[in-house]
Amino acid sequence: MSYDPLRASHPGTGLDYMPSYWTATAGVRPTDDGPLTGTTDVDVAIIGGGYTGLSCAYHLARHYGIRATVLEANRPGWGCSGRNGGFARAAIGRHSFGKMIERWGRQTARRVFGQALSAVDNVRSMIGEGGIGCDALEAGHLKIAHRPSRAAALAREAELLQREFEYPAEFLTGAKLRSEHIGGSQSHGALRFPDALAVHPLKLALGVLNMARAAGAKVHSASPVLSWRKNGHAHVLITPSATVRARTVVLATNGYTPEHLHDCIRATTLPMLSHIIVTRAMTAEEKVTTGFRTEHVLTDTRNLLYYWRRLPDDRILFGGRGQITESAAGQVAHRDFLLAELKAKLPALGAIRVDYDWWGWVCLTADFMPHVYHAADDTSTHYALGYQGSGVSYSLFAGKVLAARIANDASPDPIPATTTPLPRFPFAALRRVGQRAAYQWYRYSDNRG
Repeated sequence: MSYDPLRASHPGTGLDYMPSYWTATAGVRPTDDGPLTGTTDVDVAIIGGGYTGLSCAYHLARHYGIRATVLEANRPGWGCSGRNGGFARAAIGRHSFGKMIERWGRQTARRVFGQALSAVDNVRSMIGEGGIGCDALEAGHLKIAHRPSRAAALAREAELLQREFEYPAEFLTGAKLRSEHIGGSQSHGALRFPDALAVHPLKLALGVLNMARAAGAKVHSASPVLSWRKNGHAHVLITPSATVRARTVVLATNGYTPEHLHDCIRATTLPMLSHIIVTRAMTAEEKVTTGFRTEHVLTDTRNLLYYWRRLPDDRILFGGRGQITESAAGQVAHRDFLLAELKAKLPALGAIRVDYDWWGWVCLTADFMPHVYHAADDTSTHYALGYQGSGVSYSLFAGKVLAARIANDASPDPIPATTTPLPRFPFAALRRVGQRAAYQWYRYSDNRG
């Protein structure tokens, strides 16, 4: 039976990593602390062993002397932390920068953008501190107009970033984009952000795992939380082979969040599938005819955006929104769909084939923003959720923010846009129905105008 976080009680117990290009190239896996057994008392229990949970555990132990215990259902980095495209870019939520100013005012919008840049810097710092060999490349980010009519908006966005945020964004004309970065039939101009890293996401996750354990945190695999109750001041978490009593609990499960775990997150998330293909390596002729010379990470101007990059071995990674629900036949069809969409962008790749494909659940919220906060009625229950499919940099930063909040450290400065309660979806039982309708509208609007 297919897995859907909206229905399932947990994502599995001790499952191996999904086969992908990343698992095939990650090298030797470091050890964790194995399944938790027996009854134990801890200061902080962290549910979820992805970027957020591992980063929180590391910062708690390393900077505050608080030894956390991470409870991971399967293996550290098993979810989207080990499956994403490896784009560590300046992204918080899905709102345009102009919309941020309209919604929160100039000063708050500047703080949001500053925190997005700080999140990228935090990735750099953690890679350096941990000596993480994750093939990190200072790549930059190009947001590409997939239709000629979308280029003018990118030029205005570049001007807004320069004027309002004093940020050296740059608009590239279609001619410059094609001559210096990438050719093809859908390269009509681009907004360039200098700040972005391209990384091997699973190597990054495993590197943070090593950092957390070296600092004194415990990371237990095959330990899904099956139930959670409060007994006085203690949280009682039940796993398949252990009972954990904790003074503080952190929810760091993002797209794999079970609805039943706690009332503070019920009806607040919309898990959505994202699907990635990786091709065989381009030939020398294909590299010339496509003009695919850039090392930047790439996204386009669709609502249902595509994201792609040239990998160090000249393969192409290409991803986008997946099916509504998991099914074997549907995933095969979607692999072929993504390959056709890649070829539509770069027609010279007519003979390219797919060597790897995989998928995973990302997490949207009702206001299209991540939230790093606590339960309304219990400040000992914390969460960081809702990275909107662009969470490589911000999830690691959110773990750092969570650690500071738990340790009563006033830095980093909280911003109201993210440090508020998760809003609930109206008509939450119909979230999948709404998703289907939204997909149909977005696909229509993405292909016109």
